[in-house]
Amino acid sequence: MPDERIQKLLAAAGLTSRRTAEEWIRAGRVRVDGRVAQIGDRADPARQTLTVDGRGVQLAPPVSWALHKPRGVLTTVRDTKGRRTVMDLLPPGVPRLFPVGRLDLDTEGLVLLTNDGALTHALLHPSLGSEREYQVTARGRMRDTTLRRLAEGVELEDGRTATAQVGTPHFDARADATRFRLVLREGRKRQIRRTLAALGHPVLRLVRTRLGPLRLGRLPAGAARPLTGGEVRALQRHAAALERQRQSAGNRSRQPAGRDRELRNQTLVKPRKTVQKV
Repeated sequence: MPDERIQKLLAAAGLTSRRTAEEWIRAGRVRVDGRVAQIGDRADPARQTLTVDGRGVQLAPPVSWALHKPRGVLTTVRDTKGRRTVMDLLPPGVPRLFPVGRLDLDTEGLVLLTNDGALTHALLHPSLGSEREYQVTARGRMRDTTLRRLAEGVELEDGRTATAQVGTPHFDARADATRFRLVLREGRKRQIRRTLAALGHPVLRLVRTRLGPLRLGRLPAGAARPLTGGEVRALQRHAAALERQRQSAGNRSRQPAGRDRELRNQTLVKPRKTVQKV
C-alpha cells in the first residue's frame, strides 16, 4: 500500500470518519513510528507503525460483500439475545466486515457489508444523501394524491420527511395492496413504515433493491456474494461524487454576502450584442 494521508488510513480502517480523524490528529492522539502526527502527514502502513491513543491500527485490505437479508434477521454484527444476524449468513473465512446501515427486522433486501470505513461514511452520512431504492407493498389502493404527498414529504413526530421519488403504482385488487418503487435520500429509523402508516396504508412488504449504484439483482434471499471489481469501482466513484457535492455545498454556504451580490449583478448585466456585417 503506498503512502496515504493519515486521516484516510484511519477512515479506511473503519475507526472513524476523515473529519473526526483530523480532530484526533490535532489533539495529538495519533502517532507514526512513535512521532506525534500532524495534519497533512502521510504514512505507509506496510513499513510504519500507526497508533491512536497508543493502540496499533490494523489495516486490512478493503473487502465488500452484498447480502440479501430475509425477514427475521438482524442487521447487526452481534446480538446479546442470540438471535440470527446478517453475519451468520456469510460463509466461513470472510474477513471481519460491518453492515452499512440497517434494515428493520421485517425488511428484506440488499445489505452491503464492508471493512472500508471511508466508503461506509460516504454512503451513510446524512448530509451526502446517497440514494436507497425500495420495492414497497402497502395495504389498500393508494390514490394519486396520497402518492404525491409521499413524494413531497410527510410530517412525522420527528419532522417532515425529505422529498422522494415514487414510481408508477400497481394495485392488486385480490390482495387489496398497492405495489410501487420508492427512492429515498435519507434514512430515519423505520421511516417508510411510519410514513405509510401516517398516510393510512401500512406496509405489507418492504424490500431494498438498491444502495447507491449497487443493486440486489437476482441474489437469492439469505445468500451473500463478494462484490465484483466493477461494483467496487462504481461505489468508490459514487462516494467520491457525494463528497464533492458536500464540499461544493459547503463552499457555497461560506461564500461572503458581498461576493454573492457581485455574482448576482454579473448575471443581471447582459453583454451587448454585436452585429457582424457580411
